[in-house]
Amino acid sequence: MLRSPTSRTPRSLIEVWPALAGLSAVFLFEMLDNSILNVALPTIGRELSASTTTLQWVTGVYSVVFGGLMLAFGALADRVGRRKIMLAGLVLLGVASLATMFVTVAWQLIAVRAVMGIAAAMTTPGSLALAFRLFDEDVLRVRATTLISTVGLVGLAIGPTVGGLALAVAPWQALLVVNVPVAALAFIGIRTGIPADDPAELHRDPIDVAGAVLGTATIVLTLLAPTLFVEAGTASALPWGTAAAALIAGICFVLREKTARYPLLDLKLVARPLVSSGLALKAAAGLATAGLSYLVTLHLQFGLGWAPAQAAIGMLPQVVVLIAGGALVGPLVTRVGLTKAAWLSAGAVVCGLAVYTAFGGFGYVWIALALALVAAGMRVVGVVAGTNVMRGLPPNRTTIGAALVDTASEVTTGIGIALGGTILALVFPGALTTALHTAGFQTATTYAGLALTLLSGALVGFGILRGRRPE
Repeated sequence: MLRSPTSRTPRSLIEVWPALAGLSAVFLFEMLDNSILNVALPTIGRELSASTTTLQWVTGVYSVVFGGLMLAFGALADRVGRRKIMLAGLVLLGVASLATMFVTVAWQLIAVRAVMGIAAAMTTPGSLALAFRLFDEDVLRVRATTLISTVGLVGLAIGPTVGGLALAVAPWQALLVVNVPVAALAFIGIRTGIPADDPAELHRDPIDVAGAVLGTATIVLTLLAPTLFVEAGTASALPWGTAAAALIAGICFVLREKTARYPLLDLKLVARPLVSSGLALKAAAGLATAGLSYLVTLHLQFGLGWAPAQAAIGMLPQVVVLIAGGALVGPLVTRVGLTKAAWLSAGAVVCGLAVYTAFGGFGYVWIALALALVAAGMRVVGVVAGTNVMRGLPPNRTTIGAALVDTASEVTTGIGIALGGTILALVFPGALTTALHTAGFQTATTYAGLALTLLSGALVGFGILRGRRPE
């Protein structure tokens, strides 16, 4: 087990504050990055003469590279050292962020964002794995993970506001250069607060290169397909071809992992009840949160006729609960245990979607309730499901386990947005262009909400059934 520099089991978070500060800075970068950049996209478009599609790639390439490489870097970290890979990723992040100062054309910015996605894939899974391994007690593990995630969610919430204020006095490049001090803080905290990995807790199996290529291709294509469905529409062959390619790559990946002597991802480990249950619940939370946020943002503007600024204020119940909801995690886990806490919080996510589907058309109060329920459930399940996945894995597979948690959330986030957008387009093609307050728009959002409710409910049901099985 990974220990603090004092070589004894930490009894409180204070004892390992440098490590937690560094890990919190890593998660802050992940959450702050896209949220703070989005507000600068119009400015970037004007200064770099970038089209709308190009600007979409400025943000999209980061998510695709980040999601696609997490499994590969998670597997690598379990072989060569989690801290080593994380520190290298932080250096890469700092260098890429500084390179923003020299960007003059859009393709250079896209390249910088791709490198930052690589850095995120190297650092993010390790933050959960290292936080888990700092402690022996599940209560302290939950507290540490809650603290780290709270810092990140604060960054997510304040990112657009901070970015807007910064643009009033500084060029847009400053929004990415700010990653340099964040990376430096993370590097110092992790370098001084977390000892190097014990070689006995790593493994030396050869890296499954074919599995890494197939796994990366599967995730990248899966992340691209929803975006293409929203942009090109269901009548285009491109998104369907991309989805088919993702399915084929996924099948090939599974076959490879079942037959490889040293698989990138041991599917027997994924099949463990704690692991498969945690991943299903985490996926349900990601799907519900992203899908509901997308639908509500449109509903407030095109269904209720709110201005964009009013719609942003209307999303505050979600933001407030996501930030303040950390106080719920510890007491709930103490009262009912990790497994039941995961089930209850995942159930709250499904209930929130059901409330929106059934009552969203009757006024904003119901929409606010749905946002709060989904956010509260996601806040708890985001911590406890990830902890359960770590508990279900052997010590030398924790980083790839953390990568699986992040990948499940990243992929289902894209699917949630695409599912909602696609159903809106199919049921009510004029949803985003026709007059407001139409019955057709309300019907479209109801069908989209129902689809999200059923899919997330199926994932939660699977997760609960798997979690009831003995290890």
